[in-house]
Amino acid sequence: MAINKNHLFEELDGIKCAIVESNVSKERMKFLKSLLEYNGYLVIVVPVIAKPVVAKEGEPVEIIEEEEKYTLGVTHLAFNATNAIFGRLLKTKDGKFVTQKYWLQEEDVCNDEVPYYERG
Repeated sequence: MAINKNHLFEELDGIKCAIVESNVSKERMKFLKSLLEYNGYLVIVVPVIAKPVVAKEGEPVEIIEEEEKYTLGVTHLAFNATNAIFGRLLKTKDGKFVTQKYWLQEEDVCNDEVPYYERG
């Protein structure tokens, strides 16, 4: 059972995992998987199964093609993304600490010299 909504656990492919993110795109999944594996975590990724559309009798069903989504977890059950980012526990391949904007893919490089609370 989770302590709070930011520390979720789930069984992915039969392995108990701390959930990093759910319903992420393939590109986001690849980014996070690469980053977490570089930092020594065993990452488990499973596709999210789309729920079938149930129509009432006589109503047309509109089928919408959606991008495949994924749930990403790590086997280290104490992992929490917020703690890892602000506790400076994750590093990029060039040796810089992962910042919140880098994690959210708002920046391509980490500018860890300037604290997050002093940035715009």
